[in-house]
Amino acid sequence: MNVFDEIATHYDDDLFHQVVAEKLVAGLADAPTPDLVVDIATGTGAAAFAALQHLGARDVVAVDLSAGMIARALEKAAVQDPEGKIRWQVAPAVPAPVPDASADLVVCASSLHFLGNAALKDWLRVLRPSGTIAFSLPLATTFTPSSAFAPLVATDLALPTTVAEAAAVATGYLNPVAHRIEASSGRVAFLVYATAPA
Repeated sequence: MNVFDEIATHYDDDLFHQVVAEKLVAGLADAPTPDLVVDIATGTGAAAFAALQHLGARDVVAVDLSAGMIARALEKAAVQDPEGKIRWQVAPAVPAPVPDASADLVVCASSLHFLGNAALKDWLRVLRPSGTIAFSLPLATTFTPSSAFAPLVATDLALPTTVAEAAAVATGYLNPVAHRIEASSGRVAFLVYATAPA
């Protein structure tokens, strides 16, 4: 059992993950309705469910390495996705288990700092021309992973301290935009949006 399986049952007790996922996806509400959304490292499915609610996504593939997380997501799906639009997959995030140039939108909430630059490069493969990425990153100065998670943090991706640094993480993409959000608990995250080349 990996560390993510171990925390799956209580993952949703930390409401910050839900807030980040909701705000990340809701930030795309004015964009055209996507045919296929790929939610990378979905956890218990917050961003995948938000893609249905806020974007009216027609098809969602939600991927996570943790069978425990996917099991918890499936329990929630009975209520939040009664039509079964989301396809849940226990699989590595990189490479994403979807065909080249198949997705309109790739979402990654609260996980890119574990995946690193390999994920950003893979999303260029996954996205259709002019497709969109939306991801979040924690604020470098307040990010304090536990001893179980610290070794899992990617070493090839510098965590941002400013909005400009967060936007700059989207290397290889066009028109990156970042926003800073802060929860009542004082925890901070950056929401980043960018477009794949046409």
